[in-house]
Amino acid sequence: MDFLSYLKSFILLMKPRVMSLVIFTCAVGLLTSNVNVDLFTSIIGIFMVAIGAGAAGCLNMWYESDLDALMTRTCLRPIPTGKVNRDQALIFGLLLSFISVFSLSYFTNSLSGLLLLFTILFYLFVYTIWLKKKTPQNIVIGGASGALPPVIGWTIATNNITLEPITFFLIIFFWTPSHFWALSLYKADDYKKAKIPMLPLTDGVQKTKLNIFIYSIIMLPVVILPYVINFAGLVYLIPSLLLTFYYIYVCYDLFKFKKNKFDIKQAKKVFGYSILYLFLIFLLFIFDNLI
Repeated sequence: MDFLSYLKSFILLMKPRVMSLVIFTCAVGLLTSNVNVDLFTSIIGIFMVAIGAGAAGCLNMWYESDLDALMTRTCLRPIPTGKVNRDQALIFGLLLSFISVFSLSYFTNSLSGLLLLFTILFYLFVYTIWLKKKTPQNIVIGGASGALPPVIGWTIATNNITLEPITFFLIIFFWTPSHFWALSLYKADDYKKAKIPMLPLTDGVQKTKLNIFIYSIIMLPVVILPYVINFAGLVYLIPSLLLTFYYIYVCYDLFKFKKNKFDIKQAKKVFGYSILYLFLIFLLFIFDNLI
């Protein structure tokens, strides 16, 4: 294997698509704090949070390499294909963890570093090792780790946690279940092979669709909260409500299909729109803050 292919394999271990979302949400947390942070601190802070997220993804792939090999969605990852071995992935993940946490603490503040460390440890030990193979609520509790980057972005700028960044956390936390359960509907065979107790396998299709619909409704008060606490204005609120109403609609459309069955196109529509939905909600925070 040539050097570039080898390098690409290590980058893939870091789950770059997840890292891009982390960079974006972390930047939103930092920018909406309205604290003047110099460019170097901002860039190094966001970069180190992204590296920390990459470390968590790498350690996740190290621990789950046997499961990844069984699933069509993950069988082409670097470890199952033999491009990187487990020991290399473990060392790389630990190295990234140390560099990101130490650097974030040094260049910004210790609170941000501690939050990043907590995020990595929570994702590895609580979600990956403890919950994922034990409960269908794995993604609900485990979603806390994915909801922390915008909070860290806020602490990079302010060195404290207030109610405002908690609203970021709640948006991602309550968004996560409907997003991943929509995916689990049409990837249920994969999870069955890997013996991961996702909701469609443990509770059936109908209950999964109901839970997706319920969590989409929960998003309504959650997206209104930033406006209620005067963290965001109407520029954020009105489009957010429209986006959320449509999210509820597509989730209801999925739910009302035949009992104990689902339309795969509709499940994919919910999954795809959920990604766009979260991106636009966070983008609206930026627009509202600027205006």
